[in-house]
Amino acid sequence: MSPSPTPLDAKLPPPLVMLLCGAAAWAAARALPALIVPLPGRGALAIAVLALGLAIELVAAARFLRARTTVSPLSPQKATTLVTGGLNRVSRNPMYVGQALLLAGWALWLAHALAPLGAVAYVLWITRFQILPEERALAARFGEDYAAYRARTPRWL
Repeated sequence: MSPSPTPLDAKLPPPLVMLLCGAAAWAAARALPALIVPLPGRGALAIAVLALGLAIELVAAARFLRARTTVSPLSPQKATTLVTGGLNRVSRNPMYVGQALLLAGWALWLAHALAPLGAVAYVLWITRFQILPEERALAARFGEDYAAYRARTPRWL
């Protein structure tokens, strides 16, 4: 059973939440430079993770656009089609997976012990205040089709 609706549900665009979490990671790195961790090859690894996150997000958004349904996370009740193909076969939320990977890449780039907490905070916030409200809206809109999709496809990965 998902928690009851709150005033914070689906109010902050996920990209803004991602940017705020990334800014917090950057601020922690600047405020506590003693916690920087040397990571050989971090630049290349960070770029690879950032590129993967961006690719996942763009491919998933393109699938929604091709299906002619909303990509707006602030109004899930306006969904006209239940997208279950492509990356949505392995995750019900590939765009959020992409954003979490962008934050993971940013954390690698910063090479700071606290930076991964930005990605963790993002996942926790998005799950509670974005995904759960989306799930309620999609269940109301698509009924048994959404229930079946939800049963066979994980929320994240």
